[in-house]
Amino acid sequence: MPEKRLLTEDDIKLWESSETRSQLINFIETLAESVRGHENTDYELPISDSINSLMSLLQKINQIIDKYPVIADANTSRFGKIEFRDFFHDIETHSSQLIKESFHQLTDKQVNQLSTYLTQSWGDKRRIDYGSGHELNFICFLYGLAYYKQFNIKRTDSTNLVLKVFVEYLKIMRTLERKYWLEPAGSHGVWGLDDYHFLPFLFGAFQLSTHKHLKPKSIHNDEIVEMFADRYLYFGCIAFINSVKTTASLRWHSPMLDDISGVKQWSKVAEGMVKMYIAEVLNKLPIMQHFYFSKFLPCPEGVTPSIQQSDFNLNDNNEIETKLHSNHLHTGWGDCCGIKIPSAIAATQMNNNKNHHHQQPKPLPFD
Repeated sequence: MPEKRLLTEDDIKLWESSETRSQLINFIETLAESVRGHENTDYELPISDSINSLMSLLQKINQIIDKYPVIADANTSRFGKIEFRDFFHDIETHSSQLIKESFHQLTDKQVNQLSTYLTQSWGDKRRIDYGSGHELNFICFLYGLAYYKQFNIKRTDSTNLVLKVFVEYLKIMRTLERKYWLEPAGSHGVWGLDDYHFLPFLFGAFQLSTHKHLKPKSIHNDEIVEMFADRYLYFGCIAFINSVKTTASLRWHSPMLDDISGVKQWSKVAEGMVKMYIAEVLNKLPIMQHFYFSKFLPCPEGVTPSIQQSDFNLNDNNEIETKLHSNHLHTGWGDCCGIKIPSAIAATQMNNNKNHHHQQPKPLPFD
């Protein structure tokens, strides 16, 4: 079964020079390059059976969400809703079955390798949070399917993996984030791109890199954002942020995005996004300590022995997390599992509910 191995800064150094990391970066760059100049609906035809199988799998996951409505009083807490754990448990229980139903050619061993990544793509059951590490699990799931030759990473499949599959995954995650008030995992606060995601900004910058008229500074124009939110991933992300952080400008709550908007060309933004993803996600121990190695993503030699070889209770998730986090000192910036961070979605919803009942002006977000 896939296992976590990156526990120390020395492990990260081995990871940084590994073939596994290089192959994963190449995969992400291939996906990004395949959507250069494409709008969200610019699919490559014909759409392969494998892409359709992935879409069917995601549709089934989307239907599972409806089985677990939020029952708790929406005004009791700004933190994540516990009903998310029921949804996650359902996915966790049936992930292998979902994969088998969509990809009949896979062996049981291959399905077992893939199921961990699919399960972990939707957030953390115990903490009820979501972040770029979970998003990375979904990319690893796609990488594994490619490794097992369920599709060739040629231009048509690569483009559709982003514009159909990843876009659908993002839609489902937005539903989960809104419905269950998922907390940001490892939030950088205002100095991050987004409370939850990174890759839609990266893919979105590549989409826009050949556009003749739209500029990075266009994200400050509400009319342009609204016009292009459904056509480009980057503008869709800005629209989502604006919808949940409504009481201040982008310059106030998202200064990193504000800084990036000062870049003259989208091609430079795209290039910078790749470098930033490597530095702030793939090279960060607080994120990568949760990364799973597997048959198709092998662990570099010399890395700390598997935690499965330790003599603590592997059925106790709290104990496993404690073991992971005791192996290094957090820096305070980008920590993955430290102080709980309430959801901005929750804050906005609670303010909306309060204002609806009391007709009071919305407070400024001094969180």
